[in-house]
Amino acid sequence: MSVVTCLAIILFLLMVWVGGKKGARSFVALFLNFAVLFLTILFMSNPNGNPLLLTFFACTVISCINLFYINRFNIKTVTAFIATVITTVILLVLIIVVTDHAMIQGFGEEEIEELSIFSLYVGVDFVKIGAAVIIMSTIGAIIDIAISLSSPMREIYYHNPTIRRKDLFLSGLAIGRDILGTSANTLFFAFFGGYMALLLWYKDLSYSFGQIINSKIFSAEMMTILCAGIGVALCIPITSWITAYFLVKKRDDVEGEK
Repeated sequence: MSVVTCLAIILFLLMVWVGGKKGARSFVALFLNFAVLFLTILFMSNPNGNPLLLTFFACTVISCINLFYINRFNIKTVTAFIATVITTVILLVLIIVVTDHAMIQGFGEEEIEELSIFSLYVGVDFVKIGAAVIIMSTIGAIIDIAISLSSPMREIYYHNPTIRRKDLFLSGLAIGRDILGTSANTLFFAFFGGYMALLLWYKDLSYSFGQIINSKIFSAEMMTILCAGIGVALCIPITSWITAYFLVKKRDDVEGEK
């Protein structure tokens, strides 16, 4: 039995022990998400495909898997899904503009040696690929923020069903402020942890500070972190407003029928 298989079994047992059936569904969702990403990459290799449309479709499917498959279909997952889609669209437009002006598409000088044996004429728009990479890197954080807000807001509403929409919205913002700092730091350390070897390489190459911050790879990584932080920050008010709107609307509709 390989090490990877042993780790997968340990992860599965822990997720089932802690989360029960939901933990088991979460474990299955990991493989479903991987399948979606793998198929998206295959379709992106087709020069006739649009990477941005494929990315949006993949993010939508991933959101459905992580929200409706794991947490079932209810008011909190519906509002989280709507907030995720809206945030993704806004962030996708922003990332397209940023990647186009920053010119971070393609490969950096540090990658030339490894790519020298391959042809660079693959017929793929690397500007759109760069935008797709960034949005794929942030979709998990956006989904996490959306469900982390909609769930406690629903609990607040159920324990205080007469709460006003504005007060419920402000409660969501207050919860979001507590989540924002930790989520931004989580994204920062997750991205930089993956590029720790690159920073050591920069040191061995005796790069100056100016060379490091102007490196294409470093710039792309920093923009991914900043765009992810922007997505998390945008998701908080969007999720708070949508959740407050739907919960209070549901109450008003029930009272109107009476």
